[in-house]
Amino acid sequence: MRVLVVEDEEFLAEMIAEGLRRDALAVDVAPDGPEALRKLALGAYDVLVLDRDLPGLHGDEVCRHVVEERLLTRVLMLTAAGTVRDRVEGLGLGADDYLAKPFAYDELLARVLALGRRARPALPPVLERAGLVLDTARRQASRDGRHLHLSRKEFAVLEALLRAEGAVVSGEDLIEQVWEEHTSYRTNAVRVTLSKLRAKLGEPPVVETVPGAGYRIGA
Repeated sequence: MRVLVVEDEEFLAEMIAEGLRRDALAVDVAPDGPEALRKLALGAYDVLVLDRDLPGLHGDEVCRHVVEERLLTRVLMLTAAGTVRDRVEGLGLGADDYLAKPFAYDELLARVLALGRRARPALPPVLERAGLVLDTARRQASRDGRHLHLSRKEFAVLEALLRAEGAVVSGEDLIEQVWEEHTSYRTNAVRVTLSKLRAKLGEPPVVETVPGAGYRIGA
């Protein structure tokens, strides 16, 4: 899942981003409204965590842009103003959810994951194929009943492959979905992560390489 955090308080933005990255999400950060629009134009994000009171361009305008452009991105609006009227106004702009500051990180994560499941055609929170079981809510994975100890990137790559339901996922698509925007070694990182993932999945091999196309989970 790919998330864009738009927050002008640098400490809070990095706290949210690092937390979500630890939970196997690919996260980019924008400090203001104009930078948020630039990133939204360049990349497909599943969820936008959007501070309402932004410099340069108000968060309301960023939310309107997402709605007017009919982006598939789901919007979680953050604000220090948490009255019922404020929540109603935020949702009326087209936001999908609303969270008042201060907030508990666990609640933020739960809301982001819930919105992410709605960003694309609905798939169940537990994904299963070829003996693999991936519980995206509990962040747990197993193969034929054997628990898998996966890093956050390995988990995210496996999730992307399972969500494709047997279709081929290109290396570029994996980069787009799993790695942050400014990771300079992303192409090599895909190969390294897949190699480690395959070793942990064990025999017989279940992640297939399709020459010139990408990767998929076999039947």
